[in-house]
Amino acid sequence: MNLESFQEKAKAQSVQNKKFLMGLKKKNPREVDEAFHEVHEEVFQEVDCLTCANCCKTTSPIFYQTDIERVAKSLRMKPGDFIEKYLRIDEDKDYVLKSSPCPFLDSENYCSVYADRPKACREYPHTDRKKMVQIMELTHKNTLVCPAVFEMVERLKSIG
Repeated sequence: MNLESFQEKAKAQSVQNKKFLMGLKKKNPREVDEAFHEVHEEVFQEVDCLTCANCCKTTSPIFYQTDIERVAKSLRMKPGDFIEKYLRIDEDKDYVLKSSPCPFLDSENYCSVYADRPKACREYPHTDRKKMVQIMELTHKNTLVCPAVFEMVERLKSIG
């Protein structure tokens, strides 16, 4: 996995991908879901996230209160201490990590809190959810972070 070449391709295709994804908002939502779910399955048969972990290296999930409590407990910390050590409040008033890469990502791209990771991490990259048409902006952002999402969009563009 060459992240540099991925990032160059993703940036070069960004405008075209955004236009394509915004166009999907006008399509039948059930058909969009089916198409995404099919390519999601295909791509994740081929992609090993442990070879990349770019999401963990460059972005932060939102931490909801239940996430904070679960991760803090797994680290044997009080939620307040966890917040103080690892989190900040972003411009949307959400708790996010203070720094990247994620402090729970180890040198081999494994997550040290995997079993207790936040909901946003569990659901990433959100390409197997229902009502995909509602998250086209997020999906576009994820084409710039996740090689698998970029590949899904490229495959979807090729089938129309």
